[in-house]
Amino acid sequence: MSLPRSGETEALKGLLDRALPPRRWWSRVDSATLRQDAFAGFSNAAIVIPQGVAFATIAGLPPEMGLYTAMITAAIAAFWGSSMVMISGPTTAISAVVFATLQDIAPPGSPRFVELAVLIAILVGLIQLVAGMARLGGLVSFVSHSVMTAFTAAAAVLIAASQLPGALGIAVAGGGNVLERLHRLAESASDASLMSVSIAAATLGSLLLCQRYARRLPGFLIALVTGTLLCLLLDGASRGVAMVDGIAAAFPVFSPPTQALKEIGVVIPGAMAIALVGLLEAISIGRAFAVRRREKFDANQEMIGQGLSNAVGGLFQCYAGSGSFTRSGVNAEAGARTPLAGILSSLFLAVTLLMFSDLIRFIPVPAMAGLILYVAWRLIDFGEVRRVVKTSRSETVILGLTLGAGLLVELDFAIYVGVIASFAVFIYQSSHPSIRVSAPVISATGRRKFRNADLHGIPECPQIVTIRLDGPLYFGSVEHVEHEFEVMRRKRPGQKHVLFYLKGVGKIDLAGADFLIEAIRQIRDEGGTFRIIALFPPLLESLRRFHVVEEIGEDHLHISKGEALAAAIPEIDSSACATCSARVFMECADLPDASRRKLTTSKRLNSN
Repeated sequence: MSLPRSGETEALKGLLDRALPPRRWWSRVDSATLRQDAFAGFSNAAIVIPQGVAFATIAGLPPEMGLYTAMITAAIAAFWGSSMVMISGPTTAISAVVFATLQDIAPPGSPRFVELAVLIAILVGLIQLVAGMARLGGLVSFVSHSVMTAFTAAAAVLIAASQLPGALGIAVAGGGNVLERLHRLAESASDASLMSVSIAAATLGSLLLCQRYARRLPGFLIALVTGTLLCLLLDGASRGVAMVDGIAAAFPVFSPPTQALKEIGVVIPGAMAIALVGLLEAISIGRAFAVRRREKFDANQEMIGQGLSNAVGGLFQCYAGSGSFTRSGVNAEAGARTPLAGILSSLFLAVTLLMFSDLIRFIPVPAMAGLILYVAWRLIDFGEVRRVVKTSRSETVILGLTLGAGLLVELDFAIYVGVIASFAVFIYQSSHPSIRVSAPVISATGRRKFRNADLHGIPECPQIVTIRLDGPLYFGSVEHVEHEFEVMRRKRPGQKHVLFYLKGVGKIDLAGADFLIEAIRQIRDEGGTFRIIALFPPLLESLRRFHVVEEIGEDHLHISKGEALAAAIPEIDSSACATCSARVFMECADLPDASRRKLTTSKRLNSN
């Protein structure tokens, strides 16, 4: 019997690590970390009850579904994910997209609405699971950060518009975009209830005070208790104040959405948008905490964890969830050391629901609306919006398109607009790489550095031009590079010796190689020389494979600008150097005429 080879052993270990991620962190668990994880889990369970109910309300779902999602999704994502401290569960953005996706298909809160939400959770999980198994974690990074900034802002405005009727005690028709909702609300504003407004204001005010002066206290829970007590004192339930529905059961049960399967085609676009939003949230949060705590983070493993949590959660009355920044922050601040904190949080939540689930029916809707209005306000990152607008025109366009689509069309459509805009900007930028003429300057340390000659007004050699390409050279960028190269050549007809520095080029394709070959022939026909500076091995391999080196010759391929200059100097017209006053290269000092000129100048200075 032969022993497995080292490569096979590593492959098997990697497979086991992906199937059972606790193998990577279980060795860290001891009595000390267990106590810290238990405390962090208990802290999370305390804050998640009002959050879970609030997020389910945003999604148009019964309150227990938010709690089920906070319970099951968190445990599965902690077990199979990659982050050591991130806690998953219901989130504001995903709740808003679920609501926006289903509001025109079924009445919010209805059995059909609930079953479609569960179906979406399963579809979201399957999409994320397949993406993780296909190792597509890196692709998520291609979506611009401005997309999430604008999408989250649009979701916040939609959330606020959907909760204002509850805060004002007004019954208005749901559905439609933000402007339509605000128009219907304005028409019914005269019917606002002073009692409902008072309860919402008291809840919101107490939450603001907690966040301002006592951030370590469970502000959401305190604010919800404040609004509920005020409602009881005013006898709001008997005077027309709407109350939150009680939960049907403290624990979820296995309940696959069999009746909704025939409507997969209706909800799949929304499911894809939610899957993308969920991955963006989870990966960005996971990476942020991993960097802060100096821990490893595997985006693909996290995608698998998120996919399993949603797919399995959907079978147990959960709707789609993702990483929660609030709960993750509380978990980290409470001293969580391992993913056991997330699992213990789910266990503590289950015990809490078993003991106090009957109290949820005493929560007034205006109090819940006050909490959600605060959540909506906090979602908008005004500082980031200002930074994007001030620093990047392309990112501002992406932000504006995404925000406009979210406010004026549909929220799930906004994420597609943002993603398409991100890829369009990426393609445009990759097809317009930087190509510029550079010339040498002597730094303060005495070293020679090449800088942008046009930008800094640096003198150039009358015979040699150094052109630097920063970016890809492929079929999409060839037209731009060719145009810029021709412009440079027309401006510098006397500079017939070209040093072409492929600085930021990893590889080239056939179109890029054809451009180089044509440029080499063009320069030679004009009586000049063409030298390529490249040192990246895959690039050198591509240059040889596409016959560029065969055309230019190995002696015209260099690994540094200094080497290329040393080879180019003997080929220039030395008679022109005798009258040249530029003397831009250190190599000019080695020319015979240059030496005599330097000596004559020195004598003249001494005689004076």
